[in-house]
Amino acid sequence: MSRWIRASIPLAVFLLIAWFLLQGLHRNPREIPSPLIDRPAPLAALERLQNLEHHLASASQAVATASLQGSGLAPTGVAASPSVSDGIGTSAPSSSSPAALYAGKVWMLNVWGSWCSGCQLEHPLLNALAAERLLPIVGLAWKDSPAQARQWLDRLGNPYSLVLMDLDGKAAIDWGVYGAPETFVIDARGMVRFKHVGPLSDEVVRGQLRPLLARLGAS
Repeated sequence: MSRWIRASIPLAVFLLIAWFLLQGLHRNPREIPSPLIDRPAPLAALERLQNLEHHLASASQAVATASLQGSGLAPTGVAASPSVSDGIGTSAPSSSSPAALYAGKVWMLNVWGSWCSGCQLEHPLLNALAAERLLPIVGLAWKDSPAQARQWLDRLGNPYSLVLMDLDGKAAIDWGVYGAPETFVIDARGMVRFKHVGPLSDEVVRGQLRPLLARLGAS
């Protein structure tokens, strides 16, 4: 190998590294590539928030009744546990796959948690979108408890047509979630068409989300 070639190798390597660094400067850090884009949305079924609340209330009531019976103070009748709702209704199955439930519709998945400060920042925007009824918004409560999730929604408002609980975080892995909040848009064929990492903003909704929904025919 000639001296000229040996001397040019470090320069070529430097120029290659510099090119990649320059490309990174022009890339939006929120635009993290997702392997799900243009692929089918995950179909795993998850427990609905209101059903978990119902089960917990029933279990608590059973423990209280057993305690009263043991003390000889059992009541003559036990009132039914109060029903709760996540926007769909309590007569639905205890677990649901949003990809199956909303087949043929454009819908949005929003990954959130009551522990997530960024989720609180974007929540007013989600409430506003829900008020417009542009599309169903499914909430995926990531590694949260039913009680804390309910307190959050009662305090800040519930924009979700369906709230699902990802108690162990496995569903988030299926969706390729990096951290809450994250938002996905799924088209009428069940294909993931959009992913945003971090809190939604007016700029993202106006510049990316609304044009996409218009192209997808969301009503």
